Amino acid sequence: MEQGSFSKNSSLDLGIISINFLFRYGQKITSIFQKPLFPTSLDFSLEMERSSGSAVWVLGLLLGALMVSVSGRFVVEKNSLTVTSPESIRGNHDSAIGNFGIPQYGGSMAGTVVYPKDNRKGCKDFDDSGLPFKAKPGALPTFVLVDRGDCFFALKVWNAQKAGASAVLVADETEEPLITMDSPQEDEAAAKYIQNITIPSALIDKNFGDKLKKALNSGEMVNVNLDWREAVPHPDERVEYELWTNSNDECGTKCNMLMEFVKDFKGAAQILEKGGYSQFTPHYITWYCPQAFTVSRQCKSQCINRGRYCAPDPEQDFSQGYEGKDVVIENLRQLCVFRVANESKRPWIWWDYVTDFQIRCPMKQKKYNKECADTVIKSLGLDSSKIEKCMGDPNADSENPVLKEEQDAQVGKGSRGDVTILPTLIVNNRQYRGKLQKGAVLKAICAGFEETTEPAVCLSNDIETNECLNNHGGCWQDKTANITACKDTFRGRVCECPIVQGVQFKGDGYTTCEANGPGRCKLNNGGCWQGTHDEHTFSACLDSEGSKCQCPPGFRGDGIKSCQDINECKEKRACQCPECSCKNTWGSYECTCSGDLLYIKDQDTCISKSATEVRTAWVAVWVILIGLAIAAAGAYVVYKYRLRSYMDSEIRAIMAQYMPLDSQGEVPNHSQEDHA
Repeated sequence: MEQGSFSKNSSLDLGIISINFLFRYGQKITSIFQKPLFPTSLDFSLEMERSSGSAVWVLGLLLGALMVSVSGRFVVEKNSLTVTSPESIRGNHDSAIGNFGIPQYGGSMAGTVVYPKDNRKGCKDFDDSGLPFKAKPGALPTFVLVDRGDCFFALKVWNAQKAGASAVLVADETEEPLITMDSPQEDEAAAKYIQNITIPSALIDKNFGDKLKKALNSGEMVNVNLDWREAVPHPDERVEYELWTNSNDECGTKCNMLMEFVKDFKGAAQILEKGGYSQFTPHYITWYCPQAFTVSRQCKSQCINRGRYCAPDPEQDFSQGYEGKDVVIENLRQLCVFRVANESKRPWIWWDYVTDFQIRCPMKQKKYNKECADTVIKSLGLDSSKIEKCMGDPNADSENPVLKEEQDAQVGKGSRGDVTILPTLIVNNRQYRGKLQKGAVLKAICAGFEETTEPAVCLSNDIETNECLNNHGGCWQDKTANITACKDTFRGRVCECPIVQGVQFKGDGYTTCEANGPGRCKLNNGGCWQGTHDEHTFSACLDSEGSKCQCPPGFRGDGIKSCQDINECKEKRACQCPECSCKNTWGSYECTCSGDLLYIKDQDTCISKSATEVRTAWVAVWVILIGLAIAAAGAYVVYKYRLRSYMDSEIRAIMAQYMPLDSQGEVPNHSQEDHA
């Protein structure tokens, strides 16, 4: 018998039921059919259905009568199990998560499937003489495939775990919907090993199981991926913790969750590290390719150093996108970033690098490469030559010391088991179990301090560190104008071009920010070139043309970093007449003429000074004559006008005496009056 859930008969599809309640009544029911003790009532329901239709009917009556009073607990939880090779079965397949061991915490786990030759149901110990499924250091973890039937699910997993398996896949024996594998909670014999199960397990349907078996029987290497998460804190005076992570950002939700945690936890981690309260070490999981497959396409695309260090294909598609070896190289670079930063007594810089790399160099934007990584390294003030030396040659047919140490560290020591799950957080050499979230992890780390020795960060809900105070957070800065793109936030910092005195700076915030719009030349000359020589100042900033920088006349260059004086004399751009003598000046030139000649700049020629004087005199004479002529003409016009007016008035007077007008009275004769 094995555990199960209701799946076939409609009379059993009664919803979610209480495992504890059904188990307590299980023995009474099985006694009717003279069956041995079963793991749980769920297992009993399936086993009885296969043995007797009346048994199903009796159990259905019992469940139907008691469903109202039963509390809900058991749900069939499905997980996506991804096959990366071989090509014939590559893709996502449903699997039901086992409700024992460590099924709750997530993380990415890649492994190789093995189907044992004997004991294929896993109900007995696999090999008393050793650990047949134990993966060698650097090898992919072993996923043991077993058949369903004859014993508890948990016992199958326990036997595989004792034999060195990292995970167990249970293949169903009949075509039916997936069920949840539960543990025999009140079985005394099973209780001794249930609590010690630490590896993940999942149930797969018969069709998928048959495909796996067919591929394995034909000699193909079957690689799969499963997501989990685990860790357990352990108290100690000083907290030493490590995070097993990965630079791959294309593994879905788990990768997103991991990077969100790194960004959220960065501030708290740096406070603890700078204060000397903790010692943090990042780790990266790698595997080696089996010797028989080192020349295969899979190994060549996923490994470096001739198959010694490998990572799964990011997109799980060997025909496109990035390859596993790209991930291994970036993982190696991040390890070396930590080592170089640690040598400079700044180990917390690792947090800055991985978060900036994730933001600036994502796979989706095709920036996951060395060039982008180098820009991040430079912005953080790290020595790139030391990092390159640390990384070594990925094409060499030899061990890489850094990655070899990582493979050795994956092997469990003391109270800590093997590290095969991504991500894994180790606190004081104990795996942390719980949600990978800032608050929860911080509590776990703070639990590592003895009472009364906790740092202030553990006693406050507000965790804030101004990352812009240290090298402006690796963001763009203008030291001359004292302007930076760094903005401190609760989670860390962002690099965003600022607004200064109403002028908006534009750029990526990391390497460039340029003033844009009116008024920009007032701020550090708009980021353009400016030079002063002999009290003469020239600028390349054009305030009226957006963010354009253009060298002024007399200079050439990019207008931003430099503008070089143009030697007009040497380049024969001016002062080229036979009598001319050219002298270059900063931003211009001086041109003189030999003898008494005078230089005319507009015409770029020299003329005689005496000829100039005579011509000037004649011009003056002509001006005077023309002026006199104009004056005479004006006087003549005035004279003619006044004379005409006088004559008109006299004529009118004479005519008035001898020819009176009708409109006037008789004009008196003064001469007659005088005679009388």
